[in-house]
Amino acid sequence: RIAEMAKLTQLIDNEVFRAYATYATIVLLKMMLMSSITAYFRIRRKAFANPEDIPPGKGENAKKYLRTDTDVERVRRNHLNDLENIVPFFGIGLLYALSGPELSTALLHFRIFAGARILHTIAYLTPLPQPGRGLSWAVGYVVTISMAYKVLKTGLYL
Repeated sequence: RIAEMAKLTQLIDNEVFRAYATYATIVLLKMMLMSSITAYFRIRRKAFANPEDIPPGKGENAKKYLRTDTDVERVRRNHLNDLENIVPFFGIGLLYALSGPELSTALLHFRIFAGARILHTIAYLTPLPQPGRGLSWAVGYVVTISMAYKVLKTGLYL
């Protein structure tokens, strides 16, 4: 049992793992923030998806609040895009951190990914003209692929 705890302590002391934990937390919090932004836009635009979400006292006019709104949908699509990109980063980034990369290389991967996701959100919600959003998505995607390649190259058991 003590040996297992020692291994866990070594993992926590690993600088690459701490860097991964830092940037994974940043992008996960950013993704969670998208839920709050969606709720904010739903309330502000009075565009609800479910009847029980409509504020009480609307009476017969309640049905007009069950609608889609372009701004709410934009935030929702941004949130879905986060799910499609941050969840793979979370898993692949962990495997990458455990594969023994150099700290400077790992920090470069983690920082570029986090920056790209933040820029993607700004480009999506502002909205900025293309290709800004597409480029920020592509940069984050390429970083995740790069980490996956390093994991496969390091521990290939095919």
